[in-house]
Amino acid sequence: MRERGTMRRTVTTLAACAAAAVFTLTGCGGGSGGGSGGTDKAGATPSAPAGSSAPAATDTAGATPSATPTQVLAQIKGDSGMEVVINSAVRDSGGFVTVQGTLTNQGDQPFTASYWRGTEMALVPSGPSVAGAVLVDEAGKKRYYVLRDTDGTCLCTTGLLLIQPQESRPFFAQFPAPPAGTTQVDFELPTMPPAKITISQG
Repeated sequence: MRERGTMRRTVTTLAACAAAAVFTLTGCGGGSGGGSGGTDKAGATPSAPAGSSAPAATDTAGATPSATPTQVLAQIKGDSGMEVVINSAVRDSGGFVTVQGTLTNQGDQPFTASYWRGTEMALVPSGPSVAGAVLVDEAGKKRYYVLRDTDGTCLCTTGLLLIQPQESRPFFAQFPAPPAGTTQVDFELPTMPPAKITISQG
């Protein structure tokens, strides 16, 4: 099983990509949309024109999250017995936030994360993944979507096929960073309840 993802991008490429990944909420009730990319179920409108630039593609087969899960920021339980534990949400000096954690199948059937990819067609190259994850800043009325490389693949864990009962897998997802003063956001994943997490400084 091949997992594509990356944990690092240069400051300039992330800055170009971030403009296309941040949207402004038009209302205060956008906490449970779980949308991805250009699809915003909370009625979001772009805060900046979507650019064509994206981080350069890098072959990162086999890349896995590097953080050791020493704390639990949130625990989410959803359909099919899937449990998502978020262990860290770290703001990097390069201008992005990396969320890391563990996915565990607590059900009795294998699970494939097809719906977690989100509904945007541009994310098809990501396949079963957490590409549909969103960070929601309710106070700032903004949504932050998972960053992508030049091939349209998310900067997140991919290859989430046939997770067996009682099997756990690490995951990560990278987002544009909210303003420095924003430390509380909601983490949303399609089909799963939202969870409030705290962003720390790396």
